[in-house]
Amino acid sequence: MATAKKGDKVLIHYTGTLEDGSVFDTSLAEDDCCNDSDCDCDDEGCGCETGPLEITIGNEDFFPQVEEALIGMAPGEKKTIVIPAEDAFGEYDEEEVFSISREQFPSDIDPHVGMELEFTGDDDEPIGVTIVEVSDEAVTVDANHPLAGEDITYEVELLEIR
Repeated sequence: MATAKKGDKVLIHYTGTLEDGSVFDTSLAEDDCCNDSDCDCDDEGCGCETGPLEITIGNEDFFPQVEEALIGMAPGEKKTIVIPAEDAFGEYDEEEVFSISREQFPSDIDPHVGMELEFTGDDDEPIGVTIVEVSDEAVTVDANHPLAGEDITYEVELLEIR
């Protein structure tokens, strides 16, 4: 039976979980997916993806650790890969949490905790932030990735070598 090697285009199913077992990303549709009025399946990573992912091993289409684990696998095989925080979304950095005075905050935005915004950095690159605190004087935002500081686990199944 053929096994996957670097450069092969493959089809995989995957499920990404956190240490507490919660799913943060999957290519598998949940049984009751999108029967809920709050579900927006246009959101990447909403857990409602339906269908496998096609990647080319070695092209860094996915986490390199997952791509490396696919090498030598045959269709139908499954593997579990644990990726430490520093190799996943990075360690949580307290310096990425900062406050902006309400006077500097755009007046057309009514900030609330959990709101996600995109700012432009000094180098004109977009910076995604999440509001973590709102007061009369300031809005505190967190520019860490939402999964920063989290070890993640992927279970992958090689479906097909194309």
